[in-house]
Amino acid sequence: MIKFNGINHLAMVTSDMDKTIRYWRDLLGFRLVAGLGAPGYRHYFFEISPTDLIAFFEWDGAEPGIEKDHGAPVKGPIMFDHVSFGVENIEDLWELRDKLSAADFWVSEMVDHGFIYSIYSFDPNNIPVEFSFSIKGNEIRQHPTMVDKKPSAITLEGAEPQTGKWPDPTFSGDDDRRIYPGAGSELYHGIKKNS
Repeated sequence: MIKFNGINHLAMVTSDMDKTIRYWRDLLGFRLVAGLGAPGYRHYFFEISPTDLIAFFEWDGAEPGIEKDHGAPVKGPIMFDHVSFGVENIEDLWELRDKLSAADFWVSEMVDHGFIYSIYSFDPNNIPVEFSFSIKGNEIRQHPTMVDKKPSAITLEGAEPQTGKWPDPTFSGDDDRRIYPGAGSELYHGIKKNS
């Protein structure tokens, strides 16, 4: 079975990379570890943890999203609600709350969700962000819990991945296993993505 090791990167959009850098690097403390760019476009990466990154595209004409409360239902096209970043201890949440407030960003009160404590805010692009501390002994990863009053039949199959639900892959041969240069390859080998 494939072993995942975290989120390599979340890719977001900004209309102002400088404000984005000030927020993610200078306010939250995420290292700026890579930057790509050309006229009309930038793509920068910030380190969340040793295995996780958040990236931002800046394109000419991009505009901040409309502010939408975390978890509030919407109608119509949508593909993202909010992102939550884990912290090591509850003091980190209090420190983040103070930093965000001092920097004049709206930040919620501390919320007890039973398995995490969280605070909520928005970045300069109106991206809804949550910061969460896992409550010891209530970790949902170790103790999956379902309290949905009307779960679907597929949900009732349980927490573990179900086999036999998709066709098995077939090996198509080594000729099908090529790696092509893409945007970012110029960081390490001077190869630029073909247009």
